[in-house]
Amino acid sequence: MDAEDYKVQDISLAEWGRKEIDIAEVEMPGLMASREEYGPQQTLGGARISGSLHMTIQTAVLIETLQALGAKVRWCSCNIFSTQDQAAAAIAKAGTAAVFAWKGMNLDEYWECTLKALDWGNGLGPTLIVDDGGDMTMMLLEGSKWEKIWEEEQRLPDPSRVETEDEQALFRILQLEIPKNPNKFRNYVSQVKGVSEETTTGVLRLNQLAAKNQLLFPAINVNDSVTKSKFDNVYGCRHSLPDGIFRATDVMLAGKKVLIAGFGDVGKGCAQAMKGCGSRVYITEVDPICALQALMEGFEVVRIEKYIKDIDVFITATGNKGIILAQHMAQMKHNAIVGNIGHFDNEIDMKGLKDWPGIQRLNIKPQVDKWTFPDGHSIIMLAEGRLLNLGCATGHPSFVMSTSFTNQTLAQIELWVNKDNGKYENKVYKLPKELDEKVARLHLKALGAELTVLSNDQAEYIGVNNTNIDIVHKKIQENMLLYSSDPFLILSFSNPNYYKIQLDYHQYSFD
Repeated sequence: MDAEDYKVQDISLAEWGRKEIDIAEVEMPGLMASREEYGPQQTLGGARISGSLHMTIQTAVLIETLQALGAKVRWCSCNIFSTQDQAAAAIAKAGTAAVFAWKGMNLDEYWECTLKALDWGNGLGPTLIVDDGGDMTMMLLEGSKWEKIWEEEQRLPDPSRVETEDEQALFRILQLEIPKNPNKFRNYVSQVKGVSEETTTGVLRLNQLAAKNQLLFPAINVNDSVTKSKFDNVYGCRHSLPDGIFRATDVMLAGKKVLIAGFGDVGKGCAQAMKGCGSRVYITEVDPICALQALMEGFEVVRIEKYIKDIDVFITATGNKGIILAQHMAQMKHNAIVGNIGHFDNEIDMKGLKDWPGIQRLNIKPQVDKWTFPDGHSIIMLAEGRLLNLGCATGHPSFVMSTSFTNQTLAQIELWVNKDNGKYENKVYKLPKELDEKVARLHLKALGAELTVLSNDQAEYIGVNNTNIDIVHKKIQENMLLYSSDPFLILSFSNPNYYKIQLDYHQYSFD
């Protein structure tokens, strides 16, 4: 990598960033164990990994893990507000990746940075992608699509024909790039062996593409690993939502009425956090099962229209669009706080808010704005409707991101070691369950937990043979896995007899 192959806010922040990375490494046992296990054999040797994922301190540890496993890395952020500039500077200074990210970039700069992260020079593109939300994947696929249209019809993408500002900015850069090199994106796609996707919305995009046979390379859905969605999405948001609100507003949440739109994994974590702060929590939901879960947790399930004038804090967590509209905000109480913790900013109608006749915007501090309606009442908008926990704070803590990013590392390894054997088609896959449990086990040890082993009497009572869990861990470490299917994990032993254990309500068989 060229020593100057980066674009960051301030390279002098590198020393600060390195100190924080050193602290984070201790809190990320899964990634450090991955370096120890896979580093010596350089499992990712020869891989060119392009990543589009929040450029935080935790992501810096992921980047340096991929590099320690033999990969070369180029990186950009997946959100204009989520970069920690000291983290980007530390990675750029160390040269462990070419990084193109800074907090507060505009949308045109955002897509330029995404393109820079894809461009390896001399016609080379990435062989693997780490994506969060699917923007890097979409740039490749949209670019390839429009190259064909340009070739056949001499027609370029028209930004005025798409709805969101993000899409318009993407189309602007494609307009510029395609005439200069009409085969760039198709060339890049031909080199990609696979993508691992971090978040719910990105997985939705991939599944839609796969259903239409428009996915041009294999994809691993990291989000639906249990040690991602049930940890990062729940416990990460439980930690980072109040952190973002407090840093942005210093408001006291005890006694306040808080409405959480959506009670999926993210919404569950958010609702727990607000309840823990002493708030009175209301839930909006379209899914009857999630709604019933919310009720069983003691929350009110309501329609936003009925409570719009009474709520103090609104948080969207659905992954859908058009959840809080401008007409909703026009009816809110004075100084109601509005924020989003879903991946994209289209959950809140920012365009409708900006276009409201007579509306006035007053910036309080970075990523905190007061919008005043003509009738005199105001709302406090956090992070311009983008991820408030990253825009107004620093996102999830290191430990929970270690579970997510260890899954990302294992997904990248899985795609790379199987790149030439036809194991993966252009479809969306999940990591096998035994890898999920391996990730959990690595983090249990760091917290000093000890797993219970059945007594012989207990094993006989439920009809299984007893053995030691250490056998499982040892055989997984030795990569002796043959295949698995839920609920059985099947490993190859030299002993022809079956040995069975029970752990966490799952039964495992060994032959």
